[in-house]
Amino acid sequence: MTDQHTDSTEPLTATPADAMSAGGDEGAVSEVLQASDEEAGLVTAALEAQLAEQKDKYVRLYAEFDNFRRRAAKERQEAEHRGMQHLLRGLLDTIDDIARFAHVDPTATDAKTLVDGVALVERNLLKSLAGHGLEVVNPEGARFDPALHEAITTAPAPSAEQDGCVAQVYQVGYVLAGVMLRPARVVVHQWNG
Repeated sequence: MTDQHTDSTEPLTATPADAMSAGGDEGAVSEVLQASDEEAGLVTAALEAQLAEQKDKYVRLYAEFDNFRRRAAKERQEAEHRGMQHLLRGLLDTIDDIARFAHVDPTATDAKTLVDGVALVERNLLKSLAGHGLEVVNPEGARFDPALHEAITTAPAPSAEQDGCVAQVYQVGYVLAGVMLRPARVVVHQWNG
């Protein structure tokens, strides 16, 4: 006994050529064509629904990304402002010190007092900036390091041991949180033996 089993998951479709070869008349052909048009309409409707769903997802994703971008820019700007406020609060005392020295009577104040006052303001300013991560690079007598120093010129070294050492610092350098803001500009000893 032969068991003929058809898979019910596969749709039975017939083409107009199948209807003609099966001996059908024109009515059968038109039924097959009408069925094909209906199936095509269903497939088209399903594809349009899927396209509309994907378009909706895309529009929502685009809107979310645009909102994220705006929010990130706003948060970055607010963080910059908070950082500037924190830095400036630390400098207010130094600004007050500078204002006091800017308004002293030069006829009633001697030069030593002014020099001592300016040195005090410099110390306070550097102390405040050090609290924000600023480091001063003053390499007097240290080995020349091209990552931290900029050699302006060379000077003769008094001994071979001082070859490559910093002889003089023209301008100190600054490092902030491990990032070089400005290298120290130096004169480097060179041994000519």
